[in-house]
Amino acid sequence: MVIDLVKTSVILFATILINRVGQWPLSMSSMGGVFFSLVSLGVCLGFIDHSHTKLSWAEFILPAKLEFALRSLSLRARTLRISLSLSLSLSVVDGVVGRSSDQRPTILVTNDDGIDAPGLRALVRALVSAGRYHVRVCAPDSEKSAVSHSITWRHPIAVKRVDIDGAEAFAVSGTPADCTSLGISNAIFSSVPDLVLSGINKGSNCGYHTVYSGTVAGAREAFFNGVPSVSMSYDWVGGKSKVDDYTLAAEACLPIIGAILDRIRNHSYPNGCFLNVDLPTDIANHKGYKLTEQGRSFFVMGWRLVSSETQGGQMLSTMTMDKDVAELPDMDASTISAEHRMFKREVRKSQVDDSDMEHHSLQEGYITVTPLGGLSPSEKEFQAFFKDWLPSLSERPCSSAL
Repeated sequence: MVIDLVKTSVILFATILINRVGQWPLSMSSMGGVFFSLVSLGVCLGFIDHSHTKLSWAEFILPAKLEFALRSLSLRARTLRISLSLSLSLSVVDGVVGRSSDQRPTILVTNDDGIDAPGLRALVRALVSAGRYHVRVCAPDSEKSAVSHSITWRHPIAVKRVDIDGAEAFAVSGTPADCTSLGISNAIFSSVPDLVLSGINKGSNCGYHTVYSGTVAGAREAFFNGVPSVSMSYDWVGGKSKVDDYTLAAEACLPIIGAILDRIRNHSYPNGCFLNVDLPTDIANHKGYKLTEQGRSFFVMGWRLVSSETQGGQMLSTMTMDKDVAELPDMDASTISAEHRMFKREVRKSQVDDSDMEHHSLQEGYITVTPLGGLSPSEKEFQAFFKDWLPSLSERPCSSAL
């Protein structure tokens, strides 16, 4: 196992030198790459203490864990203020190192929190820094949370170019589904992307929440059109989460993204589903990836009578109520005109089944990976019920005869 990692470190070191022949002195980026290779070699040979990396040797041995291991070491190095550049255009997947830039896959990023949302920006930065992808962005120009899979039908949508370092980006006056549809249509970009990523959303999307989610809809729209896709959501909790967590969440998604693109390149990625990924609140100490099935978690909502648009608590994009707004007493309906009244939606409680592995795994600290489809079939037992029930309707009198 030591020899394998030594070989990998030597290959990385040699590749950087070969790519930089005739370009001395080396840039800071290249020096960072050389240093990173030496760090990996030093850890392997025992010259450098790896006890603080939280990685077992088994993780180095498994090829599928190699990229995760390297990125984890890089994160630890950054905490020591060592600037290591990962933008070396290297790929260590199935023994392939140094893919040329013209072979880099293209990724389209969208979301429902808006193009300026920190989750999307963190994901784009991580993709650009990796140096392995052509990155495109086509996202709503403002927040479009909980718009589900709605599309703009009756009027045109506006598209405006936006400056995002390392990416070709456009802000769109439509829904997440509009953005994905536009981004894969050749209308504003020159080709269809290899992969669509939607997120990183502020707030988890488990269970029935996927029906309301614009983030999930952004990925689902790509799936409908035959483009592989992933929706990604971070379980933001007010008072605990911070904006920097999005960077860690994006880093944690990179191995998934790389593995998917590897399968796509080898024509072995399934086209009958798309993935929904949820990242735990304590993302810095996540327990790894866990495959789950869609659960039935649900927020029970209600409506409150209000006298103005500003009255009452504000529902956040996390499907929770803003705790910074003072709780107001219920309005007296008798004092408000029955012809013109206003109601504000509010969250009453959450509802989670004990058997909901998706939700429980997320709360336990796992990154949940859930394959989803575009259809919503019922359980087989209900199909059996209605199979017996439907023929009986012919024996009942129609409503016009009552």
